[in-house]
Amino acid sequence: MREIGTDQDAFEAFYREHLDFVRKYVARRVDDAHTAADLTADIFLAAIESAHRYDEAKGSSGAWLAGIARNVVADHQRKKARELRALGRINGRALLDEASVERINQRLDAERATRQLYRTLQNLPATQRAVVELVAIDGLSLADSAAVLGITAANARTRYHRARTRLRSALPTTLCEVPS
Repeated sequence: MREIGTDQDAFEAFYREHLDFVRKYVARRVDDAHTAADLTADIFLAAIESAHRYDEAKGSSGAWLAGIARNVVADHQRKKARELRALGRINGRALLDEASVERINQRLDAERATRQLYRTLQNLPATQRAVVELVAIDGLSLADSAAVLGITAANARTRYHRARTRLRSALPTTLCEVPS
């Protein structure tokens, strides 16, 4: 895993293995195709730069990458909140051809319902919301989610249970079917 920072073949294999997860993670959290492409690239760049700090004992490479993605997207949201205009339309968009923009827009449209559910999740306490995002939305196990958040697995289970209880009372039954 640490070799992705120095070995191009290792990085390519890592990239191909995790690209779909990262694309979906970002598409659920942003509305702009150019921003989604930029954040995806930023996440993999951050993974390369921090590969030497990866500790297998703290969780899987997927959980580690989810933590990086979470930080990169959160940093983007903080920057966006401080500015009057969204940073979604930056100079880098000229690097995308029409077919790429169309594919990204299709992914964003496919994740629209998830983004609406995500907005509902904003009413949860941040500690509960983070566990739900990692487990129910991003597909990590409770143990991997705990590793990403730096908490115990028992704490993650408690937060997840409390969040599910709140969501059941706030959402229609069809939207409350989150993984156990």
